[in-house]
Amino acid sequence: MNTLGFNKDPSETTVVVAMSGGVDSSVTAGLLKKEGYNVIGITLQLYSSNSSAKKGSCCSGIDIYDARRVAQKLDIPHYVFNYEKTFKEDVIDYFIQSYENGETPIPCVKCNETVKFRDLLGFAKKLDADCMATGHYIKRKGKTENALMYRAEDKSKDQSYFLFSMTQEQLDYLRFPLGDIPKEQTRKIAEEIGLVVYNKKDSQDICFIPDGDYKKFLKSHKKRGEIIDLHGKVLSHHEGIQNFTVGQRRGIGVSSNEPLYVIDILKETNQIVVGDKKDLLGTSLLLDNMNFIMPEFDFSKSELQISCSAKIRSLSEPMKGKLIKKSQTYSFEFDEPAEAITKGQACVLYDQDRVLGGGIISQKLN
Repeated sequence: MNTLGFNKDPSETTVVVAMSGGVDSSVTAGLLKKEGYNVIGITLQLYSSNSSAKKGSCCSGIDIYDARRVAQKLDIPHYVFNYEKTFKEDVIDYFIQSYENGETPIPCVKCNETVKFRDLLGFAKKLDADCMATGHYIKRKGKTENALMYRAEDKSKDQSYFLFSMTQEQLDYLRFPLGDIPKEQTRKIAEEIGLVVYNKKDSQDICFIPDGDYKKFLKSHKKRGEIIDLHGKVLSHHEGIQNFTVGQRRGIGVSSNEPLYVIDILKETNQIVVGDKKDLLGTSLLLDNMNFIMPEFDFSKSELQISCSAKIRSLSEPMKGKLIKKSQTYSFEFDEPAEAITKGQACVLYDQDRVLGGGIISQKLN
């Protein structure tokens, strides 16, 4: 049994590595090459932006160049596929539409579940690869079927929040060599094996907005509306709901003796609701687009309840509660009130470090 879980020699095992041009995927390719695997690098060009090199990005021109240089250093084949049209349709258009709907989207989740783990994985299979490896910081446990997902050893870099929508079939095919490695060690490995990207900055959350100013990116979609309190009183006006997210305090545009926070975003009336910090607390939420990585569990039942923990922001810690299914509706109830439950964000479920799956928050219930 080799380190990727196959009953054959590494030299007889073909693995495609998704190479973004960053240090993580580059080290992934380097480690697998060092272990003797037949490594093939694939990079997707997702968008064109000359300014993307000014700030961390991925899958743009400079990143493709870096991926190619790493592949040459490692002496592995490297292929580039232009996926700009698909990326725009599946990720950028979704991003814009979500803000217009009064949501706060997570483009990384959408990119992972469509372009990266649907399309890129499809390319790997067409190349008759035994598996595909990425530089994500998560752990995969198990052999070739019914694998389980766990949080990375380096919790500060754990990316499970962005990968909950991975299907069981995809997880079975994927490998994550960096799951047990601290990020600091990854950079040391890159320097030791002579990779030019060893000190390259990490990519940003919204890679297709080079300057990080998503409000500027969405400016052509603005529509003036009202800012109201919880009783419906008009306090001021705004220049577009896309400028706000639940929990926001700064830049609201309302004068008050007490701090005000965005409590809700009402798409139907184009209104922003503000209130005190205590008004941000909620104990339950509704979920859409559920995905589970629990091959041992029967979800065909019309009603079920699972005690677990949930994470509703990428940088927060999981909070204890229970997932409830009634008919075809899923909700999550927290044991203690959670702050700033936000439509469009993910609610990822955990059993300690194991990732059970999750869904997208559609509504704060109370």
